[in-house]
Amino acid sequence: MSTKAYYKHDEIGAGKVGFSKTRSIIEAAFYGNNVVKVNTLKEAYELAKNSPGTIVTDMPILRGEEFGLEKDAKVLLFNDGAVTGRYAAARRIKGEPGVDDAKLDKVIMDAIYETRWKTMYHAECFVGLDPEFMVKAHLLIPEGEENLLYNWMINFQYMSDEYVKMYKNSKPVGDGNEPDIYIFSDPQWVPGNRPDVDYSCLSDPLTLCYFDTNQNCAAILGMKYFGEHKKGTLTMAWAMANRNGYASCHGGQKEYSLEGGKKFVASVYGLSGSGKSTLTHAKHNGKYDAFGGIKVLHDDAFIINTDTCASVALEPTYFDKTADYPTGCPDNDYLLSAQNCSCTLDENGKIQLVTEDIRNGNGRAIKSKLWSPNRVDKIDAPVNAIFWIMKDPTIPPVVKLKGAALASVMGATLATKTSTAERVAAGTDMNALRIVPYANPFRTYPLVNDYEKFKKLVEEKNVDCYIVNTGDFMGTKVKPADTLGILETIVEGKANFEKWGNFDDIEIMNDWSGKTADFTPNLNDPEYVAALKGAMENRVKAVEDFATKKAGYDKLPDEALEAVKKLVDALN
Repeated sequence: MSTKAYYKHDEIGAGKVGFSKTRSIIEAAFYGNNVVKVNTLKEAYELAKNSPGTIVTDMPILRGEEFGLEKDAKVLLFNDGAVTGRYAAARRIKGEPGVDDAKLDKVIMDAIYETRWKTMYHAECFVGLDPEFMVKAHLLIPEGEENLLYNWMINFQYMSDEYVKMYKNSKPVGDGNEPDIYIFSDPQWVPGNRPDVDYSCLSDPLTLCYFDTNQNCAAILGMKYFGEHKKGTLTMAWAMANRNGYASCHGGQKEYSLEGGKKFVASVYGLSGSGKSTLTHAKHNGKYDAFGGIKVLHDDAFIINTDTCASVALEPTYFDKTADYPTGCPDNDYLLSAQNCSCTLDENGKIQLVTEDIRNGNGRAIKSKLWSPNRVDKIDAPVNAIFWIMKDPTIPPVVKLKGAALASVMGATLATKTSTAERVAAGTDMNALRIVPYANPFRTYPLVNDYEKFKKLVEEKNVDCYIVNTGDFMGTKVKPADTLGILETIVEGKANFEKWGNFDDIEIMNDWSGKTADFTPNLNDPEYVAALKGAMENRVKAVEDFATKKAGYDKLPDEALEAVKKLVDALN
């Protein structure tokens, strides 16, 4: 099996894999006499359906029996309260400088003790959908949180007969000693008042996401938003993949079939709201159907084997914003569940979702695999191109990066705007640019690991690398038609790139099909040059900060800093 669930007696003990202090605290809770095992998706659905506060809509789940549900299953809606996004400040990663795991271990030890008065539910699922990479994950969560349990089981791969058989035939991850993922969650948790527990290790005294990713375990306390549980699970799967030769990807990937039997595999990386899902699922008006069409791997979570360049999806379903799909939109036929939306009665007196963000921002739903009819769980063809999606107004809609160090460091300094999927402090400027390395705020290992993985893809595997700006370019909006036209031109081998100004390692494409405006940068405009130089200097500062913040935990090689400094020099 891919991850390890059972141990011989001589494999058990201090200092052995799977037996860190944090993991020992968390795993023991799963065997308590107050724990009820939830074995099937049907059981989870019934628990969620009958959980206080659940809204059972009159919207049927399309072909629900194919997902382990009853034929008459309906879309369930549950609203969390005031918090409707992820909260990065609550994350604590064991092993990072400044993280006091001794204090954090006591916090979760006490939190687990308090759950002895509650009925706890234990569910299992698979993360990774191909025998090349499948890992087993366990969730323990209290009674009253049945919707989180159900959503977790449908977001990942529930243990159907087909996937149980696949898992048994899958190869062990790494050396065979990677333990199963264990997640303890208590959304109802509130800190106690005990002198033997020091809560000063928390940035927010009411919430905690604590990861011991080297031992594949986590505790999530005081957090109701489903995205914390989804990304928390992916956090550990990505860390495990990173340890075992994969590039961990928060993005989307698709394979184009072209004339003459050619394939083109494109990977796009961006935060929620950047356009990565739009680009991943775009059908391009069927222009490639005659050659075999488009295959979609996933729009949020996958991994790339850095030796074979094949890619594996980690989840079967899609956790999408609902605001993009108003009531009556055909896409809503594929909903499995919804969170943080309103609802109303239609003309027939049936309960329907109100999918637009009226109640709150970041309304969400889980869509089934059927939403993308061209969906696959693995792409064997090697990846051809990486696209860093940025919302940096100084960068044209597309540039091509030459040189592996520059290609990778520009991913490490990916500039974007804050997403509405995140819970942020009051007064945060949502339009201010910030750096999110590789568009993955869920990394739990040193940044150099991602840097070296993506550098290898460009340097050794001849993967091309581009930046696409899906925001605005110096005040002119880059429309989806522009970005899709760029993708098509590159995929079809029709793109002509030329040297951009004094940059030795950046090329620009000024002509593509469907262009909606003139996006030619004016390097004779002092104001523009100053803005561009400022954007590049911000990247220099980001790389310099990586070397000093968190005691240098995220320091990149000197070549990375030199590559971005060279860009600034070209503008002097």
